Amino acid sequence: MSRIAARFDELKAEGRAAFIPFVTAGDPSIDVAREILMGLPAAGADLIELGMPFTDPMADGPAVQAAGLRALRAGATMKTTLELVRDFRKIDNDIPIVLMGYANPIFSYGVSAFANDAAAAGVDGMILVDIPPEEAAEFSPALNAAGLDAIRLSTPTTTDARLPAVLNGASGFLYYVSIAGVTGTKDFDPVEVEREVRRIKAQTVLPVGVGFGIKTPEHAAAIARFADAAVVGSAIVARVAAFVNADGSVSPGCAADVLGFVSELSHGVRAARA
Repeated sequence: MSRIAARFDELKAEGRAAFIPFVTAGDPSIDVAREILMGLPAAGADLIELGMPFTDPMADGPAVQAAGLRALRAGATMKTTLELVRDFRKIDNDIPIVLMGYANPIFSYGVSAFANDAAAAGVDGMILVDIPPEEAAEFSPALNAAGLDAIRLSTPTTTDARLPAVLNGASGFLYYVSIAGVTGTKDFDPVEVEREVRRIKAQTVLPVGVGFGIKTPEHAAAIARFADAAVVGSAIVARVAAFVNADGSVSPGCAADVLGFVSELSHGVRAARA
């Protein structure tokens, strides 16, 4: 059983949803990013979504776009991203880590080589935002061979007729995008999202996590009452941005502030079904 499947089984037995924070590898600097990543378990993360910095993140809104550019300016690469995972695995071998990003850097690295190196570093799954199911054959064999879960995205425009194609070959969990649009730009309707999650769960045994538009502990709790996971990204990276000065330097206290906010979000998720 994969780490992702095992974690969702544990949380199901506990009767609660997972909290999944998103942070960008190398943002605002590689050292501060490492400090944040290392602190996520104690702050209440159940799984971790780690963004792979890329120059053209088409599904991401301004906050995550800026985080990626900060990371690239700080020297982040695909190799430093995997190094962060390796460092994390020295202190925690239980929390699943999912890499989220885009196809171009992985093509440049080499698909099979990246899948093998990611698995060796301690990565558990991949979300490739710009790879539809019809093009998954470019990646799926390498991910499967390396033992990595292929986590697919479903959106408000994914119809019942389309959903089987999205689910075919998916593993780990399904990521439901709660809004039509890019990350961090709109608010979600919890009634509508719950209806969509229930529609998806009627067609799959995979856990369903919800992301995009979750900005506060109250938002996270609202999602955690019916979904299997709440994913928060833009609101977290916005906290990082508040500590970055005009010259690119980072003010003291960034990691502590971010981890404090993560803890608040985690408490919201954990209390949602109490």
